[in-house]
Amino acid sequence: MNRLKCHVKKGDNVEVISGNFRGSSGRILAVFPQKQRVLVEGVRIIKKHLRKSQDNPSGKIAEREGPIHISNVRLIERDGKPAKAAESRAKKDKTKS
Repeated sequence: MNRLKCHVKKGDNVEVISGNFRGSSGRILAVFPQKQRVLVEGVRIIKKHLRKSQDNPSGKIAEREGPIHISNVRLIERDGKPAKAAESRAKKDKTKS
């Protein structure tokens, strides 16, 4: 099987660049390469109705993140290091000054 290449990975800080959640940012919780979707912390909060069980005897409405398309996110920084585009802009500004 072929692995699909993604421009982001779990733990990266990203910004949503298009769609209903444009402008919001957060950390990536999970990446689903086959579906081309990502879960971003604090973005697209959905309500999930849970049935009665031993864990929730009276049932529950849980709020959690929903997936968004991977093309709608832009990498801000990875592991504390800024993304390449941000680095190159900073270098250009230094050379112009």
